[in-house]
Amino acid sequence: MKSLVIAEKPSVGRDIARVLRCSRNLNGALEGDNYVVTWGLGHLVTLADPEEYDAKYKEWKMEHLPMLPQKFELVVIKQTGKQYQVVKTQLHRGDVSEVIIATDAGREGELVARWILEKAGNKKPVKRLWISSVTDKAIREGFTHLKAGKEYENLYQAAATRAESDWIVGMNATRALTCKYNASLSCGRVQTPTLAMIAKREEDIKKFIPVPYYGLIGKVNGMTLTWRDAKTQSSTSYDKNRTEELLKKLQGKEGVVKEVGTVLKKSYSPGLYDLTELQREANTRYDFSAKETLNIMQRLYENHKVLTYPRTDSRYLTTDIVGTIKERLEAISTGPYKKLAAMLTRKPIVTNSSFIDNQKVSDHHAIIPTEQYVNLENMSSDERKIYDMVVRRFLAVLYPPYEYEEATVKVLVEGEEFTAKGKITKVLGYKEVYENSSEENESLPKLSKNEILKPVIFEKTEGKTKPPAPFTEATLLSAMENPVNFLEQKDKEFIKTLGETGGLGTVATRADIIEKLFNSFLMEKRGKDIFITSKGKQLLKLVPEDLKKPELTASLEMKLARVAKGSLKKQELMNEMTAYTREIVEEIKKNEGNFKHDNLTNKKCPVCGKNMLSVNGKNSKMLVCQDRECGHRETIARTSNARCPVCHKKMELAGQGENQTFTCSCGHKEKLAAFQERRKKEGAGVSKKDVAKYMNQIEKEEQAPLNTAFADAFAKIKLDK
Repeated sequence: MKSLVIAEKPSVGRDIARVLRCSRNLNGALEGDNYVVTWGLGHLVTLADPEEYDAKYKEWKMEHLPMLPQKFELVVIKQTGKQYQVVKTQLHRGDVSEVIIATDAGREGELVARWILEKAGNKKPVKRLWISSVTDKAIREGFTHLKAGKEYENLYQAAATRAESDWIVGMNATRALTCKYNASLSCGRVQTPTLAMIAKREEDIKKFIPVPYYGLIGKVNGMTLTWRDAKTQSSTSYDKNRTEELLKKLQGKEGVVKEVGTVLKKSYSPGLYDLTELQREANTRYDFSAKETLNIMQRLYENHKVLTYPRTDSRYLTTDIVGTIKERLEAISTGPYKKLAAMLTRKPIVTNSSFIDNQKVSDHHAIIPTEQYVNLENMSSDERKIYDMVVRRFLAVLYPPYEYEEATVKVLVEGEEFTAKGKITKVLGYKEVYENSSEENESLPKLSKNEILKPVIFEKTEGKTKPPAPFTEATLLSAMENPVNFLEQKDKEFIKTLGETGGLGTVATRADIIEKLFNSFLMEKRGKDIFITSKGKQLLKLVPEDLKKPELTASLEMKLARVAKGSLKKQELMNEMTAYTREIVEEIKKNEGNFKHDNLTNKKCPVCGKNMLSVNGKNSKMLVCQDRECGHRETIARTSNARCPVCHKKMELAGQGENQTFTCSCGHKEKLAAFQERRKKEGAGVSKKDVAKYMNQIEKEEQAPLNTAFADAFAKIKLDK
């Protein structure tokens, strides 16, 4: 008898099949003597659309709401139906005696497999492969330590509860808003509070009133002394008169050295990466979106097999990983990392609780290199960048701390205290791992206590308090991870829960939430900064108050964690979510607000003839038909990867056909044909193939559905006017 192994994606399935020696191709599966390996294409099965429960739901009518299925039905996703049939056929083979779930080891991965098994009517015993990397070694070890499927039953129940509760809240609230205001308005328990945080930040910036502040410095012997208030220890004051009086009092006076001291200080490497920290830093450093970073990580994990599982919320390793560190260092000993890794492999590995802690790892440990030997030439430029970040962080935590000597001088002038600080590097430590890591030393002149300093030249410094900065993807990820500042009630239990559950969304879903908010035109980018659109502002006025608060997600995640541990029944939580859904639908029905398109243009839709809306996509300007049933869209202009020959910024490509023109914010303009000719002469940059690929991408985006989460549902609606 054989075991059927179900992986999440073909690439991982083929890797497992190779390790298990399954080489006979079954078209969608691979077979060997003891195993049959097949795979999903991500989800093959999903929750049914409302019309699957009752034909009346094909029309979106307010009187049909709320829609609350007694039992949720599963349907096969049409686009991947062929692969589902392959899995089902293999599952029901007479010579298959058990199933081994080998999907991604996490809540969503569990759901992928369990829904397939449930839809296919599986009655065979289930085992679970739970691994953090897909190297041959990890797969082999994983198969020698298979777990019983029932150990993950509660994890599956938590995953199904999350999916079903999001269905009833999202589907009902979205239909209610759409019917009420005849506009494409979607909302959900994670995306709506995320949008509300952006709106609040904009409001804070608008309301901000800059306040001037002042300080004093004194210059003597090439050293700058900074005044410090004796009472508050602050180096600035909001009292201009006091600062000016002090300046008058001190001018021409000499200073007396009150104290000279040096202290040896240490600074340790930042912790290892979890997904959110990696996405945050990649956005700041390379302007990668959260989704781009996750996609690159997925390739490095699945295809190159050089990094561990990306969707982790831990920045720590477990003690059992310590024994594999040398092997991982040997695997990365190539190119720029060879000398750095060799420094560590020559001596015993030193670990500490700053990155090794079993209690701080739930499903998966931090992202680190695998034991797979690396060929950097096989990676794209973007893959190299992310790989480099992870490898250097891994090396850094294994290096000793950076040590420096800090010198402090305190000087008294007419009873007022001034200080100066200097720094001398003693041991470069972990900073050696980073390129351009030489430290700038700032030494102070040699001084002794009670020494007189003169002439001291004093001057007033001034500045203004700054408003909070608009969100970027990096700072939005931080706010989603820790939305405590946006809680209306500073409830200790909620704050604790948000800390434990990782805030709004999960490491696996935050990138998709951000993309969805862009794709729904609820927020837009200006440079790197994110701003809410008029549509987003209006939506926030129309949705129920509770849906805008992070507290809802905190509460649900806290309860989902209890379902995963088995201390709360799925049905109890679903009863709560059903009652909540009834409340929000009723609230939307009673709302007396209105929605107005304030971005209408004079351009008529070529499909239905209605006026089109002007919208800003994430990296493009578009015209979109106002009729959500029509859904036609056109890209007017898009930020390209082509660089301006004058200022080297990314240029915008606008127009159609032969009239396509690159324009830059510095004023430079050139036709696409001229640009291609110039690049040919320069012998570098964007090739014809690149341009063709780029144009195909635009064409695909123009044909893509407007609403990501409920695209299929919106495509089918016939709204009763």
